[in-house]
Amino acid sequence: MQKLSAKRGLHHVSLAVSSTDGQRHWAGGSGPIGSTEPEVRPEAPFFIASITKRFIITLVLQAHERGELDLDAPISTYLPASVTTGLHVRRGVDRTPQITVRHLASHTSGLPDFFEKRRGAPSLYRQLRAGQDISWTFDDVLGITRDQQRPHFDPQDLSAPRQRARYSDTGFQLLIRILESVTGRAFPDLLADRITGPLGLTGTWHPAAAPADPALPAPLPLHVRRRRVDLAKVIASADDLFSTTGDLLAFERALVAGEPFADPTTRHLLTERRNRLRNAPVLHYGLGTMFFTVNRLMSPLPRPVTLVGHSGSTGTWLFTCPELDLHLAGTVDQTEARSLPFRIMAACLRIWAG
Repeated sequence: MQKLSAKRGLHHVSLAVSSTDGQRHWAGGSGPIGSTEPEVRPEAPFFIASITKRFIITLVLQAHERGELDLDAPISTYLPASVTTGLHVRRGVDRTPQITVRHLASHTSGLPDFFEKRRGAPSLYRQLRAGQDISWTFDDVLGITRDQQRPHFDPQDLSAPRQRARYSDTGFQLLIRILESVTGRAFPDLLADRITGPLGLTGTWHPAAAPADPALPAPLPLHVRRRRVDLAKVIASADDLFSTTGDLLAFERALVAGEPFADPTTRHLLTERRNRLRNAPVLHYGLGTMFFTVNRLMSPLPRPVTLVGHSGSTGTWLFTCPELDLHLAGTVDQTEARSLPFRIMAACLRIWAG
């Protein structure tokens, strides 16, 4: 960790590892090196970015269990025409009515990602990498999708052995609105009532709410390399959460065991499919779940091992390595560090196995 935080392109790192039974555990924080700033503590909360998709898919599967939604129902069942009309127009045909909840959760709808390239304006990813604090609304997401982007492919046949898949934040924004529509509850309230409250995650909260633990330190700030940036508008717009490594490991342990569900076997829906992501070919995707193979050269074992979980574009990660019975969580809090978590986790696996 000290070597990591001393790198020119990083400001700090916070990470934790734990055996699946919780009996073996290590957590730490380091950085910034050579600075008068306070050193990062492992209990400090941070913006978890797209790790939030693990929480969203948990709520979706809970709602499926409760009969509040059907994974195979068209999204137009739960969202008004003002939202769905014209979202997926390809070759002059509006294919949005073919998109189901399961399409969104597995990134197989063909919908573009509103963060990516668009006509007439720089991508939100480019602005975020530069540390620009920007805001957007759900209506902005719909407008970008309809007017400035194009679908990548038709909604896929989910009965086929394999499907085209392309990562799309737009799909998960729609899933949040579906959850709010079928439950009549706002996303922050659902999160507290159905996940963080029951699991005792007092250091996990939505930016529109407050943490259950008032004694938590301030969240770790984001950086562009070693330059601190204030992205309050981005954080308020993204619908992503704050959490701690301790809470994330507790959540992952519960999710792997199926504890958030009435029927623990519901957890198997998370990994029922593994399609390669066309815009991130090193990753496969299930339902709200990433799969990454640590190849033989990087693996701590004589064979490749698998990481199952989710990462975030700001250099966050929450994964399980089934072969080593190990959970891993952490952050480097950079505005762009999508590949770094996988290199860090591979190093952690070797240290743990050694």
